Amino acid sequence: MQLPCYECALRACGLFKPVTPEELSSINRIKREHLQVPAGGEIIRVGDEAPELYTVYSGWAFRFKTLPDGRRQILNFLLPGDLLGLQAAMFDAALHGIEALTEVQLCVLPRRDVWRLFGDMPALAFDVTWLGSREESIVDENLTSAGRRTATERVAALIVGLYKRAKSLTQQHIADALGLSLVHTNKTLARLRRLGMYKRANGILTLINPRVLESVGQYYDQEIPLRPLI
Repeated sequence: MQLPCYECALRACGLFKPVTPEELSSINRIKREHLQVPAGGEIIRVGDEAPELYTVYSGWAFRFKTLPDGRRQILNFLLPGDLLGLQAAMFDAALHGIEALTEVQLCVLPRRDVWRLFGDMPALAFDVTWLGSREESIVDENLTSAGRRTATERVAALIVGLYKRAKSLTQQHIADALGLSLVHTNKTLARLRRLGMYKRANGILTLINPRVLESVGQYYDQEIPLRPLI
């Protein structure tokens, strides 16, 4: 499947920084293919050598690490426009896995071509760096939750943090992202629902009062600015 960058629906949605015709042409040359991965499919495996980079075109994925006894820690969720594999490409072998949460479409970007941007297109290279830093800031926020927030604050912070980017999560994925048991997560979600923080119907989670939930979660992230799209 091929989809030229000139026909990218993400660029038309108004959520991403505009690029010059020259920059768009460069991104289009770098893109190798348009890949579709089913829900549950592996995008990057632990130990993969020289993995490529990917931009999420549609769907959800998540980056995670698994301990030898099977316990899993979700490091962060990846949504349309996010760059995948930057951390893995920095090492000889990937230190984490990335899995498709839903059916995912990916733009495949050979890492050797992305690295050339640092010499040929400094502005686009800065955007790659920005995307990596933004993902790190999200992981930092998750670490703050795991280390300092209560269970109620953790769930509230995750929900309100994803509210601006996404629609819904399964309770198991919330539990794995926050280091809580599934039972504790279920009870905490029920408590937040009883407090009138959100409602869920037909598979869609709706925040009733995001500002109050921000206060509950001690999470006051700024509005998401226009992001680079590679």
